[in-house]
Amino acid sequence: MSDTVAPKEAFRLSMLLYDSRYRGITIQVFVLLLVLSAIFWLANNAVQNLAALGKPLRFDFLGQTASYDISQRLIEYKSTDTHGRAVLVGLLNTLLVAFMGCVAATILGVIGGVLRLSNNWLVSRLVAAYVEIFRNVPVLLWIYVCMFTLTAIAPQPREFRGDNANASMLLNDSVAVTNRGIYFPEPLFSRPLGDIDIGIFKISIELLVLLGVLVAGIYAGRWNNKRANAIQVQTGDRPATAIVNALMIIVPILAVLIALGFHVGKPELKGFNFKGGINMSAPLIGLWLGLTLYTTTYIIEAVRSGIQAVSKGQSEAAFALGLRPGRTMSLVILPQAMRVIIPQLISQYLNLTKNSSLAIAIGYMDLVSTLGGITLNQTGREMESILMLMAIYLAISLTISTAMNWYNNKVKLTER
Repeated sequence: MSDTVAPKEAFRLSMLLYDSRYRGITIQVFVLLLVLSAIFWLANNAVQNLAALGKPLRFDFLGQTASYDISQRLIEYKSTDTHGRAVLVGLLNTLLVAFMGCVAATILGVIGGVLRLSNNWLVSRLVAAYVEIFRNVPVLLWIYVCMFTLTAIAPQPREFRGDNANASMLLNDSVAVTNRGIYFPEPLFSRPLGDIDIGIFKISIELLVLLGVLVAGIYAGRWNNKRANAIQVQTGDRPATAIVNALMIIVPILAVLIALGFHVGKPELKGFNFKGGINMSAPLIGLWLGLTLYTTTYIIEAVRSGIQAVSKGQSEAAFALGLRPGRTMSLVILPQAMRVIIPQLISQYLNLTKNSSLAIAIGYMDLVSTLGGITLNQTGREMESILMLMAIYLAISLTISTAMNWYNNKVKLTER
């Protein structure tokens, strides 16, 4: 007796509504079309209304002269540059304070999260008090506090002048802390290789060479570790690799620096302010500290919850093997706690990046201050400026989320 296969039923349009296999997809497509139609109607209505007011939607204003200065900047800029250039400077300033804030908040948050669970009652209570005080006060107020504290306590540049100066520079006269900002020494080369002009900004060839040497040293260290692992498998003895790996990185970099004539350029008081060196303006410092101190409190709680999510049997097993508490925390507890910590870190990184828009309150020229502030007021292009701001912040947030989710997948525990 041969098996017979029932013929498949031919597809009919009515199956989109009456067949459960297709009904769900039909409803989703219908809802999507409704949403897209609503968005198109709103956008088209806005464009037509703007055109009726004599303000058609266009972005040619980015090519007009900006006519305003930006003191804190990572690339070259002058007031005769375009609004597009000013927007780029503001974007880089936003990314700078967001990166600095995320790094500092993560370091302080991990340390604070571990201390939050310390057996020392005083230490754990101090960290708990810090968390409750800072996270229950609006972040804008902490930005004001950090900004005004620096400008009120730090000396003015003129107090560094003369033999009877009231203030002095730090670290062998290389760092100046003033109420206008902090001035650090800058790296200089007596035999520079020049720059590569890509239009938007210039890339230092010296920096590219140093990065190339650093990457080559890291790969050489990885090769050395693989060689040591192979020797350990064959003989049972593992050769020392830490010193050799360090020399593979440090020696080539030192050789390149000597060949380029590396030296340090110190800031000097000229006229009414310091010239030369690297300048961190007071608004940048105030914004960075305010965002860091505020965001650190949430990262502390994320680290605390992640550590407490790990079974106590893990630490007990590590202690039974003779590991010290510090090594147990770094090698056993924290790696397992990362699956709980990282999703919360993503949210805090996004919040810190978006909270950086509060820079407009203290005069730090970030993306909102340039594109959403002076450029918007000068050109009168409200819709275009707001749309660009939303698109840029959306792109930044999606990039952070994608990068952190990728890292989360790399470190998450996998079942056997």
